[in-house]
Amino acid sequence: MKRRTFHIFQSIYFKIPLLFLFILMVSFQFIGVFFIDKLENQSVNSFKSQINTQGDFLASNLIPILTDENLSEDDLTLRLDQTIDTFSSSNPTKIWVLNPNQTILATDQDIERTQVGAQYNNAAVQEVLLSRSSFAGEIDSNTRQPIYQLVKPIISNDSQVLGAIVIEASMEHIVTQTRDIIQLFLQSVLLAIVIAMTIAFFLSQGLTRPIENIRQQAIRIAEGVYDYPAHVFGKDELGELALTINELADKVKDAQESTESEKQRLDGVLRHMRDGVISTDRRGRVALVNDRALYLLNIYQEQAIGKSIVELLDLADDYSVHDLMFEDHEVKIEKTIKDIQTIIKAEFSVIRRDTGFVTGLVCVLTDVTEQEKTNQERRDFVSNVSHELRTPLTSVKSYSEALLDGALQDTSLAQPFLEVIQLESNRMIRMVSNLLDLSKIDGGQIILQKDLVDFKRVVDHIVDRMEFTLESGQRDKNYKIVRHYTPRDIYVDIDQDRMTQVIDNLINNAIKYSPDGGKITIGLEDNRDSVIFSVSDQGLGISQVDAEHLFERFYRVDKARSREQGGSGLGLAISKEVVELHGGRIWVESIENEGSTFSFELPFTSMDELEGEWEEFE
Repeated sequence: MKRRTFHIFQSIYFKIPLLFLFILMVSFQFIGVFFIDKLENQSVNSFKSQINTQGDFLASNLIPILTDENLSEDDLTLRLDQTIDTFSSSNPTKIWVLNPNQTILATDQDIERTQVGAQYNNAAVQEVLLSRSSFAGEIDSNTRQPIYQLVKPIISNDSQVLGAIVIEASMEHIVTQTRDIIQLFLQSVLLAIVIAMTIAFFLSQGLTRPIENIRQQAIRIAEGVYDYPAHVFGKDELGELALTINELADKVKDAQESTESEKQRLDGVLRHMRDGVISTDRRGRVALVNDRALYLLNIYQEQAIGKSIVELLDLADDYSVHDLMFEDHEVKIEKTIKDIQTIIKAEFSVIRRDTGFVTGLVCVLTDVTEQEKTNQERRDFVSNVSHELRTPLTSVKSYSEALLDGALQDTSLAQPFLEVIQLESNRMIRMVSNLLDLSKIDGGQIILQKDLVDFKRVVDHIVDRMEFTLESGQRDKNYKIVRHYTPRDIYVDIDQDRMTQVIDNLINNAIKYSPDGGKITIGLEDNRDSVIFSVSDQGLGISQVDAEHLFERFYRVDKARSREQGGSGLGLAISKEVVELHGGRIWVESIENEGSTFSFELPFTSMDELEGEWEEFE
């Protein structure tokens, strides 16, 4: 999984303090503007109210002086100066007392006392004297500092205008006070921001540490590490989230272990299946193949993965991937593996989701070579039995019809015809008997009646009988039988009747296919723990190709000659089954135009073992 990287300033560790800073800045902006404006207005209003009150008080004190007609000009000036001096203010102020003609009667400014008697030309004063109402306003001085100017009319008790008072008070202290307050406010804001940022970083760390811990746990879960649970820092939502992540890790671990177990079980099933399994994606490319499929196709896994399944199975000429995904198919494939022809049945099944969307194919490969071989053998068996029985039946039917048509009256014809019928009947009886024996062997119905016998004596008895038959002239050819026996006594635990049937069959075959005057060699070889019986002839021999199929049912090298000599092709097959029932094996060695040797091997019991058993019994 590819992890996303981000700049450190994009982290929530910095975003939370920056959010705090933004909120503080906006809050302080509004608070500062409102607070400073209110403070400044309050200070200005308070200052103006104070000046107005003192102006009213000064005007009240000046009325008796200005209405006193007994005062001389100097006394008037003196009294006015004394009254003005009683005006108290913590701020620099200028006071002028004017008569109704705007002539300066008195002032508190020592430098400007020389102006007493001079005119004070001011439009505001003139308007006040005319309107008999006060004027208050702010004016700018040459120093660009705000000055509060108050012009109040002096009105006697009889409503006579006695003059006016002009008061100019400096508002510099208010500006200075406001500036100092702003500076203090800014300092407080900066301190508050520093404290708030510090607290915000601690709070942010308290949030980001659990989040980072949970993120690391999520990364470990993604990487398949479940043994390091996330640390729970508290009982808040983040703590609950950490507990939930830990529970999720446990459940994912259990699910993955279960999935891995199922995967291993599936791999084990696929690995040990006797059928090959191939799975593809929705485009028909091989995504999974088990060992059995690789064996059946004689390829390596690297050659299969990612390859189109129709190309892998050599079906591109007959099918496309779309054809296989349209519906289920069953196809038989012929493969040559290590010079052995193999028939493989491929069954295709389409994998669909519940929505019907096709996600791929599953192909099951089954080796049906033996099955096809069995089916073919069954068909050949039925065909051979039908053919073998039809030939003698045809002969019996033909000769019987001939006898019924009048040949029976002719003794010269009737006798040979009856002999043919008897010969063909005996032939059919032998064939049916052989078929019954094979059927019993296949069904496991033959139970061997074993006895411990002297195998050399049994073979000698059979060979003596064969020699007697040859000497009595019952054969139209002359043969010589030669015996080569081991001098050791050989005892075997066998069913004597069944084994006699095998030996008879092998010796009769040697006699049938040996030339006139040929030599037949009967051998008994001691092979330590087993005895080997062999029959050698000097016939035409058997090719290597025919030798591989010689013990199959109804198989004959020369079918025409075999039928002439009454063979059915079942004798060697029965001999093979009987020998194998005794725990032995049978085989043939042959050289064309030189002869053949049929041999079988049986386990035997030595005389030493028998003497030991008898001693234990005694």
